[in-house]
Amino acid sequence: MPKPSPRQQWFRFFDLPENPALATQSSPQSSPKISPPAPSGRDAQLEKIARDLLIMLGFEKGAEKIAVRWMPRMRSTAGYAKYPNWDVELNPRLREFPGEVDRTLRHELAHLVAHARAGRRRISPHGPEWRQACIDLGIPNEGARHTLPLPSRKLKRNFTYTCPSCGVEVERVRRFGRRTACLACCRRHNRGRYDGRFEFALKAARKL
Repeated sequence: MPKPSPRQQWFRFFDLPENPALATQSSPQSSPKISPPAPSGRDAQLEKIARDLLIMLGFEKGAEKIAVRWMPRMRSTAGYAKYPNWDVELNPRLREFPGEVDRTLRHELAHLVAHARAGRRRISPHGPEWRQACIDLGIPNEGARHTLPLPSRKLKRNFTYTCPSCGVEVERVRRFGRRTACLACCRRHNRGRYDGRFEFALKAARKL
């Protein structure tokens, strides 16, 4: 079976400045606080930080491509990293929590670094390659998921897939968009590279 083409991967992770009340002539005590609009689009300052970190680790080509964007549509997610595009998206609410912008930026960069180092070899999103990248980026004790008080979102998992070799089951919100195989079996029998013998098969699909 032919190897799949390089795939784009998204990795999910996860201070607003204080604004003094604007006093009015009629009601100085009850004046509302006006919050500035959430940032959106690319952030040149964060991109410079990301470029410097990538260059420090020897990823000059990644540093040339890196783009860091604020995404106001994010709710429960703190950030995304997209490889091989070298894109990072951040939740504007991170600015409400001191230190979280920098930490989340490094968390997402670690995903990009881990996959760049792995090449075509399949790796777990938060496996040893990612953990090593976190150490190299200065966040050695980073966790896989954020603990910020962001709005939670529960999604119904409508599709269940199973590995024809080991029988492990994977529940998904959406169908796999491309051929996807069991990572554990690919590691055990094919050095972590995609192997069609272990491609997930749809076991059950709930009615939508």
